[in-house]
Amino acid sequence: MQFYRQNMGGGSAARDYPLEYFSASTLAAVLNYPLWRASALGQSGFRVVLQAGNHPPIISNFVSSVPSLAPYFYAFSPPYKGLAATVMGMSWARAAIFYGSDIGKEFFESRGLSPSVATLLPPLIVSTGVQCVNMPLVRATILLQNPESTVPNIRESLKLIYCRHGLGGLWHGTSAGVLKTVPKYCTAIFVKEYFERILPAVDPESPTKDRDKLILSAIKSSAAGVAGAALTNPLDVIRNEMFKTNLGLFDTVRALRNELGWNFLVRGMSKNLVAVSIPVASTIFFTDAFIQYSNSSNETRH
Repeated sequence: MQFYRQNMGGGSAARDYPLEYFSASTLAAVLNYPLWRASALGQSGFRVVLQAGNHPPIISNFVSSVPSLAPYFYAFSPPYKGLAATVMGMSWARAAIFYGSDIGKEFFESRGLSPSVATLLPPLIVSTGVQCVNMPLVRATILLQNPESTVPNIRESLKLIYCRHGLGGLWHGTSAGVLKTVPKYCTAIFVKEYFERILPAVDPESPTKDRDKLILSAIKSSAAGVAGAALTNPLDVIRNEMFKTNLGLFDTVRALRNELGWNFLVRGMSKNLVAVSIPVASTIFFTDAFIQYSNSSNETRH
């Protein structure tokens, strides 16, 4: 089992692979940008109407008959406002959380903390810090996705928020963001570590050892991604509504409750399960794959 853990991107191996963590996070962010965009549209309640001139008539007519599909078609269609800033923000954030959590786990275990505490404490600390640092960018990129917005880019979106709501407005929604982000990553990392413990060891002499490690990584990654996404959807809804309305946390919950009843808890759930679970799962999987490739390359050279 120790062989499996050390070669799947966790534990003491993590500190040797910072580039692999960041590369995996960047690749996941690029591939999943449209899914994040669809989730932001759905949870924010933005009105999405496809322009007939931008899509073939057959697609426009089909989406008109199934309005719930409009955010997906819009999300995959240009213009991709805020693409570069969104990808970079997601890349460094997830890399910092997963890399910092793996390094932190080893550190806290060496200080005598229990495995559970050592697993949960690093993502709690790192994801809280990351969320606070990233909040202005998160708010600006989400507001930029509003189809009715005329703001052209991230810089103008940040400027608009500052002009309307002052410096503090850039961090509006931080409370909901922390409540959503921290449990998501704590849950995902706890599930990842749990599956690493219970999954069978890979035989180092097996001719299919590389494939076997990737299969086990896919199982672990999928479980971690789904668990983190399902838990935090209501807080995503609250945070995005705070961005849109600039109301406080409790006023936002009250307004959502008055408008939608308790159904607001599942608004955008289907999109969120896709948009959150896939990026988290793919980040974990790509990290394992890149580390496995680096190890194989080093073995070949030696």
